Amino acid sequence: MFIKERKVTVNGQRIKAKVNDVYLMFNKPPGVTYTAASHIEGNIIDFVNYPVQILPVDWLDKQSEGLILLTNDGSLVDELLREESKREKDYVVTVDKKTIAFIEEMACGVEINNPRKKGNTITKPCRVVLLTDNCFNITLSQGLNRQIRRMYRRFQYTVTRLQRVRIKELPLGTLAFGQWRKLSGEEIVGVK
Repeated sequence: MFIKERKVTVNGQRIKAKVNDVYLMFNKPPGVTYTAASHIEGNIIDFVNYPVQILPVDWLDKQSEGLILLTNDGSLVDELLREESKREKDYVVTVDKKTIAFIEEMACGVEINNPRKKGNTITKPCRVVLLTDNCFNITLSQGLNRQIRRMYRRFQYTVTRLQRVRIKELPLGTLAFGQWRKLSGEEIVGVK
């Protein structure tokens, strides 16, 4: 739950103080856990150490790296996490073998195990572009748990590096590993 107002009283009089919305982009290094749970060592909130309560928007697993948004704006979280929002996200993915044989099949959708639905799911079509013999750019509009890793595993490949480089209209750019910055007004509009 996001806190927009805090209850403060002075001499029995309630004073309302609105907390400003915070929008951060963070270049998550591998090893940082995206959870806000303070009891988990290496959690993203302790790593960023921002002075206002914020939460991560969306997720990147512990081994993955790259762009993640953090905010105290619950409406942005709701919007980006809704499946029908069809937000595009770009990833640069390196795998353990060299080949291009599965690109077309992967782009059309892949049947993967979906533990939440206790069965299999076919992923939505996506764009897959070969960058080098074993490195791809993949654009998803779906956000299943560990989706990219499970898609590649379906073709007997292991992801050795996964970096998110764009969410909607917001590219990661040159933000260094482990660094964060505030979004500009134009960037905030672009991700909403």
